Amino acid sequence: MLGNPRQTKISKINADKIFRICATAAGVYVLAIILLMVFELFSESHQIWEHSGVSFLTGSEWNAVEGREAFGAAPYIMGTLVTAGLAMAIGVPVSIGIAMFISQAPKFISGPLSMLVDLLAAVPSIIYGLWGLFVFRDIFLNWIEYPLYETFGDDIWLFSPAPFGLDILTASVILAIMIIPTISAVSREIMAAVPQMQKEAAYMLGATKWEMFKLAIFPYAKTGLIGAAILGLGRAVGETMAVTMLIGNATGPSAFPQTLFQPGQTMSSIIANEFIEASPASLHLPALVGVGVVLLLVAIGINVIAHVLVSRMLKIKEGVINA
Repeated sequence: MLGNPRQTKISKINADKIFRICATAAGVYVLAIILLMVFELFSESHQIWEHSGVSFLTGSEWNAVEGREAFGAAPYIMGTLVTAGLAMAIGVPVSIGIAMFISQAPKFISGPLSMLVDLLAAVPSIIYGLWGLFVFRDIFLNWIEYPLYETFGDDIWLFSPAPFGLDILTASVILAIMIIPTISAVSREIMAAVPQMQKEAAYMLGATKWEMFKLAIFPYAKTGLIGAAILGLGRAVGETMAVTMLIGNATGPSAFPQTLFQPGQTMSSIIANEFIEASPASLHLPALVGVGVVLLLVAIGINVIAHVLVSRMLKIKEGVINA
């Protein structure tokens, strides 16, 4: 016996209203959490902004001694941007190459390899840091950094001074290794979602495998690939423990990135290194919280820029995503 159509329609309307209310509440909850985070960070760091103002962002001195306190976040802001930029320059091409290989490999290869990539994406950052400190550092120092220093150190300032393994380049490479599984896993799923008809059409036109990617996959998948890269960038910018172990943890003007082989510091690592020892009665703790404010703003800025880029590139025409 069929139910009353009127009651069925009313129940659907009620379900839609409940879903709309729940979705609105979830969106408001996320926005409220972000606003509370911003408010708390600014309230805890207002002393350093009142004391230093804009010079906190442009200065490079970092002295927590009482009576001679001076705090500048510029070296750590630049260190974060440089390490994340190097990690992206190394990691994104490798990640897309891995995704391309897996998407075209036979199932007996692509299946286990996909599972391995997904497992690597779930490895905690502290494990990458320990592996980098005890295993990767020596290999990278002897096989990469020293040959670069001996070959280019006298002519190119980027490859000086003599490396010792705990520096900006080592931390950037470890960051690249960390973001490769995330970017490649997302990129693989995006490439797999491209209609098979588009690939077959490219092959029918005589395209090689690379031309098939260029003509059939990348035009469909480029916005998703940008999103995958931004997801990796978000992890690279906010990464703490692995970078803290490998970047050398310089402070003050010496932390300002000038060469690849010098020790540095990022916003995340300076907070991790000094937060426990910071005295609430001094400007040290507000300065560290102020660095956290800058880190949050940088992360939000990256997401906003990514959203704008994707929105500008995403043009839907006749059901196809084109440039």
